[in-house]
Amino acid sequence: MAPHLGQGARRTLRSAALRLDEAHASTDLRERFLLPPGVVYLDGNSLGALPVAVPAALERVVHDEWGRGLITSWNAAGWWEAPTRVGDAVGRLIGAAPGQVVVGDTTTVRLYQALRGAASLRPDARVLVTDPGSFPTDLYVAHGVAAEAGWRVELADPDQMPALLDRLSADGDPVAAVAFSHVDYRTGRLWDLAGLVAAAHRAGALAIADLCHSAGAIPVGLDEAGVDLAVGCSYKYLNGGPGSPAYLYVASRHQSVFVNPIPGWQGHARPFDMAGTYEPADGVARARTGTAPMLSLLTLEAALTAFDGVDVVAVRARSSSLTGFLRRCLELLVPGLDVVSPAADDRRGSQVCVRDQHAYGIVQALVARGVVGDFRAPDIVRLGVAAPYLTHADMLTAAEAYADVLAAGEHLDARFARRSTVT
Repeated sequence: MAPHLGQGARRTLRSAALRLDEAHASTDLRERFLLPPGVVYLDGNSLGALPVAVPAALERVVHDEWGRGLITSWNAAGWWEAPTRVGDAVGRLIGAAPGQVVVGDTTTVRLYQALRGAASLRPDARVLVTDPGSFPTDLYVAHGVAAEAGWRVELADPDQMPALLDRLSADGDPVAAVAFSHVDYRTGRLWDLAGLVAAAHRAGALAIADLCHSAGAIPVGLDEAGVDLAVGCSYKYLNGGPGSPAYLYVASRHQSVFVNPIPGWQGHARPFDMAGTYEPADGVARARTGTAPMLSLLTLEAALTAFDGVDVVAVRARSSSLTGFLRRCLELLVPGLDVVSPAADDRRGSQVCVRDQHAYGIVQALVARGVVGDFRAPDIVRLGVAAPYLTHADMLTAAEAYADVLAAGEHLDARFARRSTVT
């Protein structure tokens, strides 16, 4: 496509963007975030933007609570309770009643706890079912735990899991757990959480969900769906900052028998007795391990205030409109693109992904134009849409930049050759 073509389509889309932004004005939360000027940020599904509340909160924690309060802040400033207090704040966004979420450690650690804990809850089962398209860490941990627990790993896409589970059940092959991501990290495919949970339970298995690409963007409804265990990071749509701590959800019905495979002192029933033997705390506190990264944890707590007074259902409605419009813009301005994210709103997470052999160069050329997305191997351009701080006008800007990059051949420039670096 020559750069001068498609101007009529662009004018039409510009008018549509204006109308849509007016219609969704009530969920425009850009004033709650600090965003650099001249940038359309479409990588919030890797690292969320900086919430306005964070800098002052972090300064207070560092200068007042740490600097002046010193060790007394563990009690006076409520540091000790923070993993479960912030857990409840996360819980409100993922449909978990209080007392079921604890924050701290990494997603890798939390997933290990969930899977190893499932082994204690289903001691006689010998099969783990998981998605081969999961984020690599999930697969590494799944296979590692399976080796420890003596499980056999069965791989199936989430849409194939119900049939596989029914077959395993009919064969008398006991399944310990079914582990899957709520949203496919590459394509943005949104899986049927409630349906997968129901299929797992029919087979007598536990359902373990990875919420990294849905929490804060999609109404998850853990309690309503009957999920048993769930994990997720907090630096994507929850905007907790680089390396912010992960969370673990343990449904209240399992907590009295859930065995924490990493029994750190902060998960002890009486941690300050310094006893030589471990006795688990009541409730989800037993899933605590060692000392949480307090600066990151309290930064996350401040970041979550960006959702104060906001219904995740409304965030999802805005997200669906934005991603749908972005897809429409791309298809009109760049005919023939291989858009791999589902067209249907109820099957699409909060991202739009395109498959192209030149994906890496396209992403780098877009970044050079101020449109920041990301690349996923081997050939995916991933455009993440964090609805609270993006507009329909931003979606059109991104699509126009995409069209102009291809028209000018900028993605083929030697400057944008793929390298083994963070993108």
